[in-house]
Amino acid sequence: MTKWTVDAAHSNIGFSVRHMMVSNVKGSFTGFEGSVNGNPESLNEASIHFEIDVNTINTNNNDRDNHLRSEDFFAAETYPKITFDSTEIVKTGNDKFDVTGDLTVKDVTKKTTFNVVRTGSGKNPWGVDVVGFETETKISRKEYGLTWNQALETGGVLVGDDIKITVEVQVNPAQ
Repeated sequence: MTKWTVDAAHSNIGFSVRHMMVSNVKGSFTGFEGSVNGNPESLNEASIHFEIDVNTINTNNNDRDNHLRSEDFFAAETYPKITFDSTEIVKTGNDKFDVTGDLTVKDVTKKTTFNVVRTGSGKNPWGVDVVGFETETKISRKEYGLTWNQALETGGVLVGDDIKITVEVQVNPAQ
C-alpha cells in the first residue's frame, strides 16, 4: 500500500465558532501532519491519519489563543494533540467520500464523519504527484469536554457550541 503524506505548506486546518451570538471567530492550527495509506485517487480502500498540535492554535489574538490552550478549553499541556483515524471510507459520488473515524479532542473520542471531496490531482513543477482534498463538518465542542463559557447580560453565551471545521489538504507520496 502506498503512503502519501500531507504537504503542510499547501494545506490548511481551520475552524470557526459563534462569538457573543452575533459574529464568528475564525482560527487555524499551523502545526499538523497527516497521511493517507492507499490510493488517494480512490479512497475506498485507504486509511487516513491526522495529528494536530494544539499549541499551534492561531486566532490572531494572543490572549485568546493562550486562553484556548489553557485548562478552560484544550488543556494543551495535558492533551497536546487532536487526532483523527479513519475507520470507514465510503464513496458517495464522483470524487466524493464519507470518511468516518475516531476524532479525539482532549480525552474524548467520538465517531465523526467528514464529507470529503477530491479536488484534483496532477504533478507539481518538480514532477511529484499531488492530490487535493477538501472537507467541512460541524462538531459540538461540549461533547469533547470544551465546556467553558460565560453568560451575557443581554442573554445567550459568549462562545457558541457548534464548531465548524474546514480542512483543505494536498498530499504527496511519502519520501
